[in-house]
Order: sequence, then structure tokens, then C-alpha cells
Amino acid sequence: MQRGHQVNKNDLVTAVATSAGLSKADAAKAVDGVFDAISAALTGGDEVRLVGFGTFSVSDRAASEGRNPRTGETISIAASKQPKFKAGKGLKDSVQ
Repeated sequence: MQRGHQVNKNDLVTAVATSAGLSKADAAKAVDGVFDAISAALTGGDEVRLVGFGTFSVSDRAASEGRNPRTGETISIAASKQPKFKAGKGLKDSVQ
């Protein structure tokens, strides 16, 4: 992958195929499988910890009030659940 540009899913599939010696179709299934497994775990209330890479979790965001920037009108923002990612030491070290 090139440095300094945005990597999309197709780029990631190509990199996985090359790295693992897989066809692009098999790499795409593997990438989709990883994304689906992480999503399912988070939906089920679990945390996904990949040692050296990072941790995916869900946090609760409290309800709050905001303002419509066009009108200045106060609006209510409902409470929600937000996915979070915290990079692990190995990932942090690799980008330094």
C-alpha cells in the first residue's frame, strides 16, 4: 500500500491477498468475515481486544442539547451508543 493516501476496502483486500497468498475473492471473504465478527461482537455488548493492535468497544453517549447552526434553534440530541477504537501499543509504535 502507498503511504500517505486513503486506503479503501479494495486496497485492504489486495494487501491481504498478497500478504497471505490468497486469491482476491478469498481475501475479500476473510476481510468481510473479520468485519462481520467485530460488528457482531460489539452488537452483542462484547469488547474486541486484539493484543498489539487495539481494542474495539462501544460507549454510551448521553443525551444532550445542541444548536442548529443555521437557525440557532436549540435541539435535543438523543442518547446513543458509539463504536470506539483504542490503538494498542504495537500499532502506536509501528506508526511512529
